Amino acid sequence: MDHTAQRDTRNQLLRAMRAEDFATLRPHLRHAELPLGEPLIRSHQPVEDLYFLDSGVASITAEASQGRAEVGMTGREGMVGAVPVLLGSDRVASACFVQIAGAAWRIPAAALSAATEASPSLHRLLLRYVQTELVQARHTAYVNATFTLETRLARWLLMCHDRTDGDDLPLKHECLSMMLGVQRSGVTLALQNLKGGGGIRGRRGRVQILDRERLRLVANASYGAAEAEYARLIGGA
Repeated sequence: MDHTAQRDTRNQLLRAMRAEDFATLRPHLRHAELPLGEPLIRSHQPVEDLYFLDSGVASITAEASQGRAEVGMTGREGMVGAVPVLLGSDRVASACFVQIAGAAWRIPAAALSAATEASPSLHRLLLRYVQTELVQARHTAYVNATFTLETRLARWLLMCHDRTDGDDLPLKHECLSMMLGVQRSGVTLALQNLKGGGGIRGRRGRVQILDRERLRLVANASYGAAEAEYARLIGGA
């Protein structure tokens, strides 16, 4: 990250760090482009690098023989790979890949682990971030078990919109069905309902957010709990 000051990064977790903690990490941070579909974490394999996203969206997925579904989402508010490193492991059962192309600051897992062992303040901040990931995952499980597909889709689009610039989201129906763990036909119908309500406009391979407040009404209580927890734990760090 030569010639780039802490205040210039768009990653909110890096910006929330104390200056001395950021200075410790800075020599180990390397810029990395994140192309669509790039695997960042492979399930049951050692985690060698971690990523502080500046742009784009990464999806955390659970996988089985029947396929995979999203259980978490990370963007410029956080990092990829925090859970195994902060909790003293070297791998996880889930995987993580790039859902929307972007860029990140990559750091070796060993370097971050050493920095957290040397700095209680850095360790505390990153453990708070791990808590926000756990809250998001648990709330996602609750939402998937409780709410309609249309409501779940509205929440998912809002979460992507939070982590991107502008109102155009490069998302295909196949991707949405995989992430939500449903048939493509169900996603198509849910998208049509959101279009009919004026919340979005669909084009080939893209979804345009037209009215965020309409989406929030559809999302109802499915959206906001994880976001509020992040604001509480990291926003004022």
